[in-house]
Amino acid sequence: MKREQFSSSLGFVLAAAGSAVGIGNLVAFPVMASKNGGAAFLIMYTFFVFFICLPVMLAEMSLGRHTRKNPLGAYTEIGQNRAWRTVGWMSVITPFMIGVFYLVITVWIFGYLGKSVMGQLNELAAAGSFGNFINSNELFVYMAIVIGLTFAILQGGVKQGIEKAARVLMPMLFVMLIALVIYVFTLDNAMLGVKFFLIPEFDKLTGKVLNGALAQAFFSLSLAMGILITYGSYIQKNNNIVHAGKMVAGLSVLVACCSGLLILPAVFSFNPDIQLSTLSESSISMIFTFLPKIFLAMQADIGYFGASFIAAFFFLLVFFAALTSLVSIIEVPVCSLMDQKGVSRRTALFSLGAAMIALAVICALSFGRVEVFSNLLSYGGINKSFFDVVYDIFYETILPLNGFLLCLFVIYRWKKHNLDAEISQGNSTFAGSLLQKYVNFSLGTFIPLILAVIFVNTVSTIFFGQNLLF
Repeated sequence: MKREQFSSSLGFVLAAAGSAVGIGNLVAFPVMASKNGGAAFLIMYTFFVFFICLPVMLAEMSLGRHTRKNPLGAYTEIGQNRAWRTVGWMSVITPFMIGVFYLVITVWIFGYLGKSVMGQLNELAAAGSFGNFINSNELFVYMAIVIGLTFAILQGGVKQGIEKAARVLMPMLFVMLIALVIYVFTLDNAMLGVKFFLIPEFDKLTGKVLNGALAQAFFSLSLAMGILITYGSYIQKNNNIVHAGKMVAGLSVLVACCSGLLILPAVFSFNPDIQLSTLSESSISMIFTFLPKIFLAMQADIGYFGASFIAAFFFLLVFFAALTSLVSIIEVPVCSLMDQKGVSRRTALFSLGAAMIALAVICALSFGRVEVFSNLLSYGGINKSFFDVVYDIFYETILPLNGFLLCLFVIYRWKKHNLDAEISQGNSTFAGSLLQKYVNFSLGTFIPLILAVIFVNTVSTIFFGQNLLF
């Protein structure tokens, strides 16, 4: 079958940005930054995005465009042995399993969007509301709608599905984000939040904080998930990969900045005396238990209808971010099945979709409804649900391992000169540039070392309860 392609570099940038801009960027990042040095954290995050993550992005995109294949196909074609083929399988299975729990989180967001639209803000802000919702039968109604939307986008293919959705959803997301920031700035005490976010405190930049900033940068850009290899295989040969990579990285940083100017001012307008240490850096905790209370508190100034409208506007924003990320994640195994087995997109979607939906239902039932799923395993001194196990293994643990192996593969198996030649297509100034030298050096030395350290420490921390670094 003829390889699908993005119609332009902009189409790729918007699709890749849709993958990069997710729940963590919008919600967890602002609190993480404000508690760990404010603008100092933001500066280090930006540094890591451009000096650690960008070389990895360029490697993934170049590998995909060169081979015109999915991660499994790319590793198999160039690797020429069983070991690298296994790494390719890891790069396909990982996004599939991440898609399982990410689908569940997207359903939660869509459910809160629906309840906000229906004026049920009181219910969302009530104690125990989130626990009741995720264990209710209506959850599966919302799941069916989210699955339908996701599959409709993916069924359209690269140009008419993924790219078309990104061209609509991403500009809307940016406009909505800016509109909410402007509105929040009009609230009392909003500037207190701006202060905590933008005033740098470099004394708080401990080793643990720097590790958190690097992990946030790496994961928020969807690196090592196979997404950029897959999307790279859809890029036209004359497109400038370096320019596209910088654009995606820049948009990710921009969204992180804007989300900080949204979440923190809203928090301080709700309670100007709040202690930041009491706020959770967890996206789930912030979105579903804390922020609904802030929206409900707004009814004193703008009425219940107005507060419900702002809540719905916010959840629509987060839903767009989650949906574009979910589409990107699922496209990896879909593309892989199409390439490896020669099946149609529709066949790949329905066969993979059935397995993913079944696993997502198990995830959704693992919060107390079914005991065997709710207490599946125990490690690191903590009982873990099926949802926790999937998250710990495939998101927290395997991603840095995939990144480490990717760097070794590109530099030592594919070789530097092949990487340089691919990046130089569409960018005549890359060859011999300082960027070329930095990309080659960093991918072959300290970036894989950093990822290896993160992987080993993550395994020790999560599965054995021992943090080796801090």
